[in-house]
Amino acid sequence: MIQPGQVMTLAMKEFRDRLRNRWVLAVALVFAVFSLVITYAGGAQQGAVGVRSLEFTITSLVSLVIYLVPLIALLLGFDAIVGERERGSLDLLLAYPITRGELLLGKYLGLALAMTLAMLAGLATVGVVLVWQFGSSALFHYSGFVLSAMLLGLVFLSLAVLVSVLVNDRTRASGAAIVLWFLFVLVFDLVLLGVLVATSGHYGGDIFPYLLMLNPTDVFRIINVFSTESLRNAYGLVSVVPPLLSNVGVLAGVMLAWIVVPLMIANWRFKP
Repeated sequence: MIQPGQVMTLAMKEFRDRLRNRWVLAVALVFAVFSLVITYAGGAQQGAVGVRSLEFTITSLVSLVIYLVPLIALLLGFDAIVGERERGSLDLLLAYPITRGELLLGKYLGLALAMTLAMLAGLATVGVVLVWQFGSSALFHYSGFVLSAMLLGLVFLSLAVLVSVLVNDRTRASGAAIVLWFLFVLVFDLVLLGVLVATSGHYGGDIFPYLLMLNPTDVFRIINVFSTESLRNAYGLVSVVPPLLSNVGVLAGVMLAWIVVPLMIANWRFKP
């Protein structure tokens, strides 16, 4: 039986460690700088600089988040367990009156808190700009975008913790983390589109939208595409994605499953 008090103690220790090594500050600055640059210069290739519209800004930031957030989450969590094992501190931690499940969940929650705080601090700067430019109504859509970005980060942090449990050394764990980033961010969509183009849409066309659910970055993209009418028309996904998968609640449920399932597998494999 997991004791919440034990879990929160471990989580706060992990969180304080990230604060002390300036990790939260560094990630917040990265998010702030990149998001502001994207917001103001995202339309430079079309000959326009500045905040053009709320929809255009969110579209530009979606691309930034898809590339940056998974990488940060994977690099943050890949050594959560294997790092303790290599340093010889894992046996010491398990000598305390805590279970392996409490240790795993506590580390995950501490890392998740650090990552969430860093993302909120970095993305808040763009939120201030959007409210100043478009009024308080922009805060609703932007808050939804930020929430979905945090869910994406939690998904890849969950995958990173799973990797950290499965491998035996940090070198392999870091390699596996990079492979996961390439697989989900770059390779998956290219392979899927390649199959569709090569077969002229005769194979996989009907199940294409459902295959997108196998990639959390695609789920994140669809959530934000269907947030406003103009974005749906701009991406042209209304005729491709079935009504079930255009439901934000269903998509949020898929994201939550991507968070919970890897953690459950990690807990299962972490047992002695």
